[in-house]
Amino acid sequence: MSDAAGDSMGHNHLPEQPDFPKELIKVLKKKLDKKEAPFLKFLEKKLTMIWIDENDSRLGMTRFEYNSNELFRRRKLRLSCGPVTVGLNPMLIRDSELYRHTLAHELLHASGLLDHGEIHANLVAEIAPPPKLSDSLVLQEMRERVLEKLPERQWICGDCGYTWERKRVSMPTRCPKCAKPFKS
Repeated sequence: MSDAAGDSMGHNHLPEQPDFPKELIKVLKKKLDKKEAPFLKFLEKKLTMIWIDENDSRLGMTRFEYNSNELFRRRKLRLSCGPVTVGLNPMLIRDSELYRHTLAHELLHASGLLDHGEIHANLVAEIAPPPKLSDSLVLQEMRERVLEKLPERQWICGDCGYTWERKRVSMPTRCPKCAKPFKS
């Protein structure tokens, strides 16, 4: 990978735009067939890379200029997808694994795998596995942002009354004190 997510990690330097992902496109071409990813062969000419707002809740986004009906038609006829933009959150520059994972995810969309199905998930995991939450400061920061916005700051067990600080987005399954199934 290039400087955008590797050598510049830890620096405050943000390139004008993310580096064009030539190497990752080559990897996708080896892994995908034309039926799965009909737009892949057009990406080198039609893809534009941008940074999205760092305060955006998304890590990345893919935007086609054509509407969904036109994209469906072009996909079926194996025509060009037209201009496509992949936007990455600048916070990714601090986490090369998450940068590559997010970029692979968005490139799969840009290639024509539009749904978040099992094929999409397995390919992203194979090409660029996500970092563990414990290894990614970016993911930890995002989790904290989400937790700050949630109304419940702590959990209270409906059985024993034990109270503990909320550290996860999802509701607990059991009370850590009495071990009974959690009910608030």
